[in-house]
Amino acid sequence: MDLLLHGLPGPTHSFGGLSPGNTASKGAKGIVAAPRAAARQVLGLMRVVAGLGAPVGFLPPLARPDVGFLRACGFAGDDAEVLGTAAREAAPLLAAAASSAACWTANCATVATIEGEVRIVVANLAAMPHRMLESAPRLAQLRAAFAGSPVAVIAPVPAHPDLGDEGAANHHLAVGSRGSCHILVHGRAEGIPPGQLPKKHPARQTRSGSAAVARALGLAPKNVLHVRQHPLAVDGGAFHNDVLMVGAGDRILIHEAAWVEQREAFTELDRRCGRLRVAVIGTRDLPLAEAVRCYLFNSQLLKTAEGWVLVAPEECASGDGARVIERLKADSFIDRAVTVPVRESMMNGGGPACLRLRLPIGIEYLAPGLRLDEARLAWLEAWVDRHYRAKLALEDLADPALTQESAAALAELATWTGIPVP
Repeated sequence: MDLLLHGLPGPTHSFGGLSPGNTASKGAKGIVAAPRAAARQVLGLMRVVAGLGAPVGFLPPLARPDVGFLRACGFAGDDAEVLGTAAREAAPLLAAAASSAACWTANCATVATIEGEVRIVVANLAAMPHRMLESAPRLAQLRAAFAGSPVAVIAPVPAHPDLGDEGAANHHLAVGSRGSCHILVHGRAEGIPPGQLPKKHPARQTRSGSAAVARALGLAPKNVLHVRQHPLAVDGGAFHNDVLMVGAGDRILIHEAAWVEQREAFTELDRRCGRLRVAVIGTRDLPLAEAVRCYLFNSQLLKTAEGWVLVAPEECASGDGARVIERLKADSFIDRAVTVPVRESMMNGGGPACLRLRLPIGIEYLAPGLRLDEARLAWLEAWVDRHYRAKLALEDLADPALTQESAAALAELATWTGIPVP
């Protein structure tokens, strides 16, 4: 099975409403967050996935708040002065500096195997300032995570708005009966008339960005299919492709409103790859707004020793999402489904699939300190309980004690994992 590398929310997990187009994030802005519960929930997800037989690793949180970013924005003084002035004069910048969004590792990179070599291109995340802060430390972290292995970790393509890259959330490797094809999904491209672009929300991934990533990975053009997100999907809250599609191996679960010219895209995939098992869910069975709310398509789809398992958010345990799952089981698209509580992540717009990066390698390639088993999960839970606050409001981000608490937590974690804080 593929290695599933999960992210972990950090001690500054909060609801800053920083992502235009992410309806959950904008709707939760200002709500008091629960960092300890957020991290515990994600560790629970890791335990479920590991229990299904998948090799599971994790990436530690990045250092937050990023006081260096705030200093670069012109705030001066010691840390307390920088945080206090930023809170008074530019609260959104402070929220960006403290964002724990790096937990969504599906955004951190795009992965491919070329001539037997696994290559990882780190995402530039150029569309959102709070995410763009992740690219440099993530590059360092991933290089440390795979140091001494044959995995090649490649720097992001330039962080230019026209080269926006959101990582594996907009990438899927379809493996059919005759071959494979990398599906790269973009929301905007040069030459598209304004009337055919989203009207309410920004389209983050660009076709030029996808093409640049494909070149950086060394993908042959014949093995790449570029498709475009439907503008109605973006305006409906599908800010990444993985909000309306999930796949693994020869299986693809997708909403009918996910792509422009979707039928033609699957005809081309059939020509290139051969037989694929595709389940298209119609708006009548799962309205777009409900698909975005329950995040059915942001589940993890896993091939296990006991068959295909869908690891879905608990929001899919009832209503339209649950009915679709029952149909998928009746059609033998999946053998069973497990629902998991990741509410704190969901409130910021991240479900079970957002929280993992899938890599086509064994866990032995990963630094030993990042490999998880039951004992190490238990240690992490105790670490979270020692260091994370039960509640965190946006005004708490200016508390210099929080910065010190976060630094102490990450320093202890770095000693335990052997991976330095980037």
